Amino acid sequence: MKYLIVLAAATALAGCSKPAEQEPAAQAPEAAATQPAQVMAADGQPAPGTYRVTTEGGVVFTEELKPDGTYVQTDADGTVVETGRWVQKSPQDYCWTVDEQYREEGDTGAEKCNTEAVGADGVWTSTNADGETATVERM
Repeated sequence: MKYLIVLAAATALAGCSKPAEQEPAAQAPEAAATQPAQVMAADGQPAPGTYRVTTEGGVVFTEELKPDGTYVQTDADGTVVETGRWVQKSPQDYCWTVDEQYREEGDTGAEKCNTEAVGADGVWTSTNADGETATVERM
């Protein structure tokens, strides 16, 4: 009987005492609202930027790759000649899709890709699926 009284008293005291301070539970790291790691261009810098492109035929145009994945291409006079969406899949793989209003006849709007490289001579080239090469300069 004494045992029950002691047990009841201990239980009553335990109910009245402050709970032991507990360490905060380890919180799961919040999912960071980060964007995927940015793929670099052939020159090792982030792909967004402004470029001067010179085709094999000597045509020069400027292309601005915006961070939101869109691009604007202008001719030597500054006239917009093309817009669309771009993606740098790897430093060697640059792809784009032309906006509908700038597509040539027969262009279905499929994504096109160029292979890019900076040669030992430091010249950055971009080669399309037809084997045509353009020189690229970051502005």
